[in-house]
Amino acid sequence: MEFGENRQVPNAYYAINQETELNGFTVPSDINVCSLLKTLAASKPKGRFLELGTGTGLSTSWILDGMSFSSSLISIDNDPIVLGIADKFLGYDKRLALIENDGEAWINNNLNEKFDFIFADTWHGKYLMLEETLEMLNKGGLYIVDDMLPQENWPEGHAAKAMNLNFF
Repeated sequence: MEFGENRQVPNAYYAINQETELNGFTVPSDINVCSLLKTLAASKPKGRFLELGTGTGLSTSWILDGMSFSSSLISIDNDPIVLGIADKFLGYDKRLALIENDGEAWINNNLNEKFDFIFADTWHGKYLMLEETLEMLNKGGLYIVDDMLPQENWPEGHAAKAMNLNFF
């Protein structure tokens, strides 16, 4: 049974996935993680959402699919090529602000912002600047991280950072 047979996949997902593969982007979000993000997004109606690490927009498409029409999502990435893929397929959505910026710089410039949902899928916000990122979370908000189990496509240094991540 294919994933999409019993679950509704966002309209843009397959097109983004195809372009992701064509561009050789090697760290896309897993479809099961994406499905979880959609479910969690639906639990925050009228929410303010933050995604640190847009990539090509695979997870972004699922977050948007779970969000209410009165919610908003800011998604940050420092790579204009992968961000361009996300913009090509998702840029029409008025709830979405795609921002090309370094994670550290964006967090430092937005420390007073508050969010109901933060998906940290890059080093800044997860391994670096964790305390600052958690301070941006509203009471009762959701903080989600990805890529914590060993994967062949991890860049150098990722495994050590994952092993040392400590929330307490």
